[in-house]
Amino acid sequence: MSKLHATEYKRFEDIKHINADGGEYWLARELSITLDYTEWRNFSKVVDKAELACQNSGFDIDDHFVEVNKMVVIGSGTNRNVIDYELSRYACYLIVQNGDPRKEVIAHGQTYFALQTRRQEVADYFNQLGEDNKRLVVRGNIKQWNQMLAEAARNAGLITSDEYAVFQNAGYKGLYGGLDVEDIHARKNLKKSDKILDFMGSEELAANLFRITQTESKLRRENVKGRQAAIATHYSVGSKVRQTIKDLDGIMPEDLPTPEKSISKVEREQIAELKRKAKKKTLMLDE
Repeated sequence: MSKLHATEYKRFEDIKHINADGGEYWLARELSITLDYTEWRNFSKVVDKAELACQNSGFDIDDHFVEVNKMVVIGSGTNRNVIDYELSRYACYLIVQNGDPRKEVIAHGQTYFALQTRRQEVADYFNQLGEDNKRLVVRGNIKQWNQMLAEAARNAGLITSDEYAVFQNAGYKGLYGGLDVEDIHARKNLKKSDKILDFMGSEELAANLFRITQTESKLRRENVKGRQAAIATHYSVGSKVRQTIKDLDGIMPEDLPTPEKSISKVEREQIAELKRKAKKKTLMLDE
């Protein structure tokens, strides 16, 4: 482990708590500071997304996000009661997975809180989910793997955003039979501000996830160097994924239906529903 990583990991270890039963947990407000969030309201949005991901992974939110109240001293010197959460390691993992990918500390947190069993647990539950929830799960995995792909691309020599855009287009062209991001965007009749990944069904998202994971692996495994070599690698992997779909008599990704709702909208609706249920539960307890 590098000195940098050891230092970063120590940041998470230092804020770990042990309960009376010997179980480990982290406090959300302490974690928010460690993850360089200066405002709780911004971090609480990440917690909302993590709770939704927890539910879609088949786990009980209350087992991993335990709401607690605590007294804090505000600027005026008076005490105020605020909400905090006791978080399991899994909850922390979901939080860093949904955190701001521009923060380097987020990447270290993803490694620190990674659970080796999570992929199998999600896979076991995945087939029981509805289409929108499948989309949320796969889209979340793509976000994580895209961060790793971007790092692998940088290591290969792609430095500027323009170079990375060409690299990304190459992968899409391979998978979509020559169509680039702009072509796919137009084919789906999306607005300029829409993201194509947010308007993919679970099957199309899964094909793109396979493209991304295999490209990242190949770049890293073969120590690919140079802009053109990295771009060619992404195109080649995309083409091979497309050929695999063809060999299986599958539907080409550009021919798959475009969902009416964006994943972002589905996520907002489900977070609102989670909050509604939580509020209803609190009212019932008060009664």
